[in-house]
Amino acid sequence: MQRRHDIDALRVIAFSLLILYHSAMVHVADWDFHIKSTYQAEWLQYPMIALNRWRMPLLFMISGIALGLAGIEGRRWRFAGTRSLRLLLPLAFGMLVVVPPQTFFQVVTQYGYTGGFAHFYALYLGHGLCRAGHCLLTPTWNHLWYLAYLLPYTLLLLATVPLLRWLRERLGNAEPTPLSAALLLALPILWLLCVRFWLAPRFPETHALFDDWVVHAESLPLFLLGYVLSTCAGFWRWACRLRWRMLGVALAAIGVELGLRWLGHHPPAGPMPDWASRVPWNTIERIARATYTWTALLALFGWSRALLDRPFRWLPYCSEAVFSWYILHQTLIVALAGWLIPMRLGAGVEATLVVSGTIAGCLLLHEGLIRRTGWLRPLFGLKALPRTAAPRPLPHPVP
Repeated sequence: MQRRHDIDALRVIAFSLLILYHSAMVHVADWDFHIKSTYQAEWLQYPMIALNRWRMPLLFMISGIALGLAGIEGRRWRFAGTRSLRLLLPLAFGMLVVVPPQTFFQVVTQYGYTGGFAHFYALYLGHGLCRAGHCLLTPTWNHLWYLAYLLPYTLLLLATVPLLRWLRERLGNAEPTPLSAALLLALPILWLLCVRFWLAPRFPETHALFDDWVVHAESLPLFLLGYVLSTCAGFWRWACRLRWRMLGVALAAIGVELGLRWLGHHPPAGPMPDWASRVPWNTIERIARATYTWTALLALFGWSRALLDRPFRWLPYCSEAVFSWYILHQTLIVALAGWLIPMRLGAGVEATLVVSGTIAGCLLLHEGLIRRTGWLRPLFGLKALPRTAAPRPLPHPVP
């Protein structure tokens, strides 16, 4: 397996941002979440949107890149078995053990449920929970939907390896020509734009796997593209060389999208000029969104290649820890918020305690229990330790 430190580091950073993102979901106004604070702010929507446009596309692309770097072509069906087990075990364990506290706090705060957790858990394992016309289908995977999607995507990739490998060989190691560079810039944006125009108005995002056409249309092609581009050295040199320009385009595009969104919520006083009423603002916003998503991904890959492709001492530890942190973090966020919200400590104190408590909880549970307990490791996506091996200690700063 080829070791790409920049991809490993980018994966750690992308998963770490989920703690901030899901913690902010407690406080962002007008967005649904499992639990909501009494302190909510509309302005949080804007940095959340800027992050949300590329956070999951980045993770799916990184997953495809990791498979391309793993050299699975000669052992793909054996790999299919091991990868299926490594994804299904954490998903099943998460749905049965990790996720239920999230749903418990949700039904307490949103449905007025007054029973204890034991009674709730029996309902959770049954046919679902309904109150006042609102129903939750349980057991559910909540934030673990990424694992549920990654499994069929991986199996599809393994089935199409001959075609994808042919595409990768055609790209080669040379930098893209002017024509191929233009296509590499334009085609993903056009595809994402088609999704926004034709699928998004008709199919809501559900994260329920079988009917989530918008998410599949956005995520699966990027996952497969990550595999194709993984070993194309010319692409990575090209992305690194264009990182400033892609960053500039991405910032301009998200500025347009957020600016139009803000004007939509805060229209100027007085009648709209005739020319403004004829401008297709919704179309411009969708173009800006699609452009931002792809150019932000290119900028992230370029900058990570330039700055992160080195063997940081913290990277091996964090690369192993990131999976268990991902599984744990949202349950800790919801549980901490459910405990803190009734205290009315103030927005800043409450948010700080939720974020810091989640980080501390993930660290303590991973370091003190999960990585040191053989039977727990596969339930959190960690490889089994060799019998003679001991867990690596926490990294220390370089003197």
